[in-house]
Amino acid sequence: MTLYELVLRAPEAIVEAVSDALMDELGALSVSVEDADAGSALEDAIFGEPGLPAPRGGWQRSTLRALFESEAEGKTAASRLAAEGSDGLEVASLLPVADTDWVRQTQSQFAPVEITPRFWVVPTWHEPPPGASIAIRLDPGLAFGTGTHPTTRMCLRWIAHRAEATAPRWPRVLDYGCGSGILAIGAGLHGALHIDAVDIDPAAVEATRANAAANGVALSPGAPGNASGTYALVLANILATPLKLLAPLLSGHVAPGGELVLAGILERQAEELTAAYAPWLELGITDAEEGWILMTAQRAGAVGGVPAGASRIAPR
Repeated sequence: MTLYELVLRAPEAIVEAVSDALMDELGALSVSVEDADAGSALEDAIFGEPGLPAPRGGWQRSTLRALFESEAEGKTAASRLAAEGSDGLEVASLLPVADTDWVRQTQSQFAPVEITPRFWVVPTWHEPPPGASIAIRLDPGLAFGTGTHPTTRMCLRWIAHRAEATAPRWPRVLDYGCGSGILAIGAGLHGALHIDAVDIDPAAVEATRANAAANGVALSPGAPGNASGTYALVLANILATPLKLLAPLLSGHVAPGGELVLAGILERQAEELTAAYAPWLELGITDAEEGWILMTAQRAGAVGGVPAGASRIAPR
């Protein structure tokens, strides 16, 4: 089936309204928005934190691309939008889209991700690279966590480095806000024993269950209320604001000698996270990548009779 792409130019003020009209009233299969000045000196970068809405709904000059099942539907949409006289809206083109193997094209965007030379995240349509003695087999899905984001890579890198000395000291692990389950699976592949993986999103819980089974890792996925008692390792890759609100809860789950690993934190947010956890634990920055940081803490005491020790991974 040949699809047709309607290309529009619009100022920022009407981008959301036009997008909504295309999807809700005019039958578009999809709508994408991009900077009309991308690649030029006028390019306008818009940054936001993962999981949160973009700071703005569009660019000062935005290009909208809407897909339709037929040329007639595309022409009707263009005519109706033009008739409404939206200020600054311009119809640029309506052209057929070449037949594409969308599955293959999507897969090509996800290559194996190196965590360490021995530890990789590998989509199922790739073979693990030579030298990858540990591989998480994981395909992109609805839940956050594929190894491509710096926060996920830093957490997995911490697990890999720390496991060399401490995996026997991880009798219980909690992955709070597990998403795809990638951190819980990474801990399991590095010797962790009982693992609780919890999330407020039922889709994330099911994704974690399926991904863990595919990797041969036994864990207990569920809602946050399933987390109970204390753990030798508590992982939370969320965002700074919920991490601050969860400070007493997450700190309370860290066993004597246990460790807390937090991610989803921008460099400028380090001080506020440190202050939020100060009544319970002393956070420090143990890794940094692309403006994101990894913060960890260790509770005094011992896990299973093994004294607690310092842990630091050199930022890279």
